[in-house]
Amino acid sequence: MDEKAKELAKYRLERAKQDLKDAELLYKNKSLLAANNRAYYSIFHAIQAILSLERIDFKRHKDVIGYFNKNYISTEIFPKRLGRRIGQAFQIREDSDYDYKFIPQIEQTEYQVETAKELIALVEEYIDKQI
Repeated sequence: MDEKAKELAKYRLERAKQDLKDAELLYKNKSLLAANNRAYYSIFHAIQAILSLERIDFKRHKDVIGYFNKNYISTEIFPKRLGRRIGQAFQIREDSDYDYKFIPQIEQTEYQVETAKELIALVEEYIDKQI
């Protein structure tokens, strides 16, 4: 594996961790719409970290998630239940950012943050093994 791929994976993982810290702070301060956004981006950047190892990238979020689901969730490299949770995170982020009628629930946002936390831990473990 080339050094650029490793460095990009590490960078994206660190970005995911920072997004998670931001999500946790926003959640704690009851800024639920923003917390949903940051939790989703934490998940997204963690997935991008994995794809960096393969030197694969996509312009659209749904393509990143679709590739990850096909190659890492359906093959059970990562738990299948995370595939559903990632899909929910994407939808909640979309609703939080673009649906002016969307009212976030505290439990829902907490679930988003927990999903991000779990995925980051698994991604970090995976990257450490690969590098």
